Amino acid sequence: MLEKPAINDDLLIRSLNDGFGKEIRFISFLPIGSDLNTVVYRAQASDGSFYFVKLRRGRWSKAAVLVPTFLAERGMKQVIPTLRTRTGSLQHELDNWIVTLHPFVKGHHGYEQRMTVSQWSEFGTALKRFHTTDFPAQILQDVPREEFSTRWQDELRTFIERLERKKFADTVATELAIFLMSKKNEIRRLIEKIEESIQPLLHNPPEFILCHADIHCWNLLIDDDTKILHIVDWDTLIFAPKERDLMFIGAGLADSGYTPAQEKEMFFRGYGQTTIDQNAITYYRCVRIIEDLVVYCQQIFLSEEGGEDRRQAVECVRSHFRPNGSLEMAIGAL
Repeated sequence: MLEKPAINDDLLIRSLNDGFGKEIRFISFLPIGSDLNTVVYRAQASDGSFYFVKLRRGRWSKAAVLVPTFLAERGMKQVIPTLRTRTGSLQHELDNWIVTLHPFVKGHHGYEQRMTVSQWSEFGTALKRFHTTDFPAQILQDVPREEFSTRWQDELRTFIERLERKKFADTVATELAIFLMSKKNEIRRLIEKIEESIQPLLHNPPEFILCHADIHCWNLLIDDDTKILHIVDWDTLIFAPKERDLMFIGAGLADSGYTPAQEKEMFFRGYGQTTIDQNAITYYRCVRIIEDLVVYCQQIFLSEEGGEDRRQAVECVRSHFRPNGSLEMAIGAL
């Protein structure tokens, strides 16, 4: 969320102090992230300590907190721990928000600051450890399983059909509608590629493991002091083929400072050798783009809320269609 929500700062401070007992004195809103149901703050306590405050609303899986906590408590340094409340819980409630508290790590994400070769290797090592960890069944109870649904393709087709006959008064909605209509051929090819690549997966289902499902460089936080990378934003956990995570490596999402081939070479130094199902990689890369388009269409065409978030949504849509970008990588043009 890029614009500060209507949450009273004093009320939030009191809630943090009542729930976590940290004597928070100041909080500042952090305009980061694209999820309108998540808002984050930096908090400072009376002893000078800084904390990262995360508020969620709507549906979310408790595993988003339980899984990283399990990893952090077992010494995985690439995971920022979740701090417990006075009563030992990992979360606190404030109206319709769920509040979690974490140590604050001052750093930059992996697209803001070019990751080193060793950091890419560390990324691979950390993801392999996560992929091979044996988690207690009770903390994974509400994690969904991949169903290879056609939901996102169906919803995008519906939006495109509406755009052909609807006009918008809002300038941002108009801009996005015109852009998407100009890209109908690319979108159609993307959907065709999904339908092609899914068939082998349905006929011979791959092994499912626990996946982060949003493990790109925007969700890698590099500590300014220690240079350790931290995997953040665990809200999208799912049981799926390992390619659900591995598809982000060399996917052309943004400029990492390396070629896709270089990203893969550095990452797999740490992750190790593994057999990769290219159909699964293609499927997930295409579906991810379609999902992004649908989410941004919902944000722009079904609501007028968001302010600066709306402008960012349009730019995110455009980014998929840039030369040598994620769409070309997904459909195999590169």
